[in-house]
Amino acid sequence: MSAAKQKKSYPLYQVLSKDTIELEIAPYIPIGKRGFKSKAPICEIINCILYKLKTGIQWYLLPVLQLFSKEVLHYKTVFGYYRQWCKAGIWRACWSGILQNNKSMIDLSSADVDGSHTPALRGGEAVGYQGRKKRKTTNALYLSDRNGLPLAMSIPVCGNHNDLFNIEKHFTEMTNFLQESGISLDGLFVNFDAGFDAENLRLRASELGIIANIAHNKRNSNTDNDHYFDHQLYKERYAIERTNAWLDSFRSVLNRFDTTITSWIGFNYLAFIVIACKKMMKKSR
Repeated sequence: MSAAKQKKSYPLYQVLSKDTIELEIAPYIPIGKRGFKSKAPICEIINCILYKLKTGIQWYLLPVLQLFSKEVLHYKTVFGYYRQWCKAGIWRACWSGILQNNKSMIDLSSADVDGSHTPALRGGEAVGYQGRKKRKTTNALYLSDRNGLPLAMSIPVCGNHNDLFNIEKHFTEMTNFLQESGISLDGLFVNFDAGFDAENLRLRASELGIIANIAHNKRNSNTDNDHYFDHQLYKERYAIERTNAWLDSFRSVLNRFDTTITSWIGFNYLAFIVIACKKMMKKSR
């Protein structure tokens, strides 16, 4: 085999191995009369999307010649598949399935919730000016396990809203997703910083059987706070900073280039999937 042909046989870059993509992601891609139809292998299309996720490169700059082994797809075709699968909720379903099949890798001795303002470089849906960052951002809440593994996210909102905006609704979105994924919430300790110090959040958490460990916000009142608060447990909240660092390693998540919410959510779930799959591979070794 010539050097040129040998080089063509292997992708330029792999975020996940071919076997991992075929085992963990490909089964969730719909196949049928209106499902997946392409001359290129499904794992190579997914690898192309993961390349975009990791590098943040613009779609039209995707090195498709190096990312496909035989049949080379146009970048617009790859983007079309990605949008189609985002609208169908494929990435969310895939992540839910991975959680159900790998409960043993999740450490729910406690969990953490935090908000994240992401710069929205091209504007779009759910984008607003955030004074602290002095730019337009999108805000979403993330829930992670004790080790920092991201588990769920809320529907993103405009960046001019704080973390407590519609907190009952957004916290319910995340907990509903976990319950749909077969994860029990009863008795779960969840850390929140002082920005989440609100009675309606405590009440909603209690209704779900969750013990909310929320730091007291001194600006709320001058009186002593008599709510339950475990200082030692709260010190473990540093784990969600690890989560943020892992997510920031994906350029398409670090900065939002997508103008549609479905595309933005899709890249977040794909980042969850990649992080979890890599942790699973380490454990299997």
